[in-house]
Amino acid sequence: MPSRPPKTPPASSSRALDKSDFERLSDFRHRLRQFLRASELTCRTHGLTALQYQLLLHVAGFPGRSWATIGELAERLQAQHHGVVALVDRCAALGWLTRRPGREDGRVVEIHLLPKGERLLARVASLHRDELHTLLGEFSAAVPDRRAP
Repeated sequence: MPSRPPKTPPASSSRALDKSDFERLSDFRHRLRQFLRASELTCRTHGLTALQYQLLLHVAGFPGRSWATIGELAERLQAQHHGVVALVDRCAALGWLTRRPGREDGRVVEIHLLPKGERLLARVASLHRDELHTLLGEFSAAVPDRRAP
């Protein structure tokens, strides 16, 4: 089964791209790749893959609650359902998370972090936070206010 199509991109402006647009896009992709590479190395240093880190992060960071379903995690990871099931299986075997029956619907399976997963996520996420703030500051400063006259 093919992966989900990407969400519809925002409507493009009628203005043609100029050199500065290409430079900003290039810089954005470069810095984003630097962040992702640093994240991969940080994860590896702490004994997990970048995808395992993202799974733990999405469980802990799911809006409004401290658990998520496989379908919700598949959407967050932009992955196929069966691939997320396998990833959850591997992380559960490592003692990082667990499955629980749905509280309101027994057909739903809730994915929850276990204390070992919470501790690992807290260590790795704290290392990402400073770099993320730096990156966001750079992007904010680099994007001109298009609403200004």
